[in-house]
Amino acid sequence: MLGGRIGWGQRGVAIRAVFLDVGETLVDETRAWGSWADWLGVPRFTFFATLGGLLARGEEPSRVLTLLRPGIDMARERAARKAAGVQDDGLGELIGEQDLYPDVIPCLRQLRADGYLVGIAGNQPVGTALALARLGVPYDVMASSAQWGVRKPSPEFFARVIEVAGLRAEEIAYVGDRVDNDVVPAAEAGMAAVFLRRGPWAWLGADRPEAARARLTLDDLARLPAAMRGL
Repeated sequence: MLGGRIGWGQRGVAIRAVFLDVGETLVDETRAWGSWADWLGVPRFTFFATLGGLLARGEEPSRVLTLLRPGIDMARERAARKAAGVQDDGLGELIGEQDLYPDVIPCLRQLRADGYLVGIAGNQPVGTALALARLGVPYDVMASSAQWGVRKPSPEFFARVIEVAGLRAEEIAYVGDRVDNDVVPAAEAGMAAVFLRRGPWAWLGADRPEAARARLTLDDLARLPAAMRGL
């Protein structure tokens, strides 16, 4: 049984679990993208400006690689990077301590102390779980799109979150930095959507009308435990 302090959601329903996205919620992806700019020999300003343009148009961020290097074979490039000793993707099993936002571990520790089930679930490779565990990130449940074979914003992804939590949708808060991938589908699934306004995806989506679907909007995770108690 979950103990401690529990936040209260709509219609007086207790929020008993908090699930969080990974990229730009727990992990700063600057190093990951910067390493690809360096690998392709593209100035970082050019790379990030192009990436920003794609995000503003609602396109997949990975398209920046094929746009700046037409015909790129991603499997071959990843193998070449590994052979060259490049260990700074910042994603999956290569997430390092320098990539973790400093408010992550204190926030998750406090959430667990307050009695919440803490879950991590995002569009990530399977190796993410091992990397976060190695870094001492506290959680009770970990899952990923690679493990489930379904990606956000698919409703099936959020149905799986509800399933692994073992709770009703309204008893779960989902925290993420994207309005399109996190806030809207979590709200549609019946969860309490929490919009974390940091990272490029967050600021590009912050002025969209759909951002109002979030029950809570924060600029960092340090405020999340206290905000959850008053939700």
